[in-house]
Amino acid sequence: MGTPTFATPVNRVELERKVKEMYQRVALEPTGEFHFEMGRGLALRLGYAPEDLDRIPQEAIDSFAGVGYHFDLAHLQAGEQVLDLGSGSGMDTFVAALKVGPHGRVVGVDMTDAQRAKAERLRDAAGFTQTTYVRGYIEALPVEDEGFDAVISNGVINLSADKPQVFREVARVLRRGGRLALSDILSEKWLPESVTCNATLWAACIGGAMQQEAYFEAMRAAGLRIVRTRENPQYRFLTASAQKACATYGVRSVSLLAVRD
Repeated sequence: MGTPTFATPVNRVELERKVKEMYQRVALEPTGEFHFEMGRGLALRLGYAPEDLDRIPQEAIDSFAGVGYHFDLAHLQAGEQVLDLGSGSGMDTFVAALKVGPHGRVVGVDMTDAQRAKAERLRDAAGFTQTTYVRGYIEALPVEDEGFDAVISNGVINLSADKPQVFREVARVLRRGGRLALSDILSEKWLPESVTCNATLWAACIGGAMQQEAYFEAMRAAGLRIVRTRENPQYRFLTASAQKACATYGVRSVSLLAVRD
């Protein structure tokens, strides 16, 4: 098939602005109205263990806006080095810290200042000293080559306008044999340009829903071998317009595990 492309007419400057605005609200106003669910109830339904949630900061859980569960796929071990793409207010980094223990390392990358600031405040208060947060973009990760045993991400790669580049970066930062475990929003069909050029719909996790096979091919082209995939029917959007897109184009949540050979 060759190297896949995902050309899109979306205005990337506007897209970044919309995404930052959306997820600043997620950090600062978690009880506000959104088109997606947030919080502990969502996390439990997706598969997070209550005993893990009980051991991490509640405010991070309040701002959790993930689309699936993948820690069983990631199978993190004590002492491992983990990178979280789009770490938000820190919930997944704190869960990862529980798995890797005090001798491991968890690095969260996020471009939204309010999210990182909240995660850092919660980290300091709770004593998760093995976690750090850096400002950056998932298309140009500000971390070393082959420095991580695992990369995780939850509902964030969907927001990128250059997913093949994201996967190339993941392959760059993973050690050989390292794992990528993620949950994301994909689609069965290619979305029409009226959707993919709309930055507001991208920020809402609809406009950037890449056709599934093209998404998988982008991973393979980057050197990531897909080991397991599963759909997450327990995830749902709240608004009628988002639900219509799900029904029309097969937009849905998928979790997967891939390995860098």
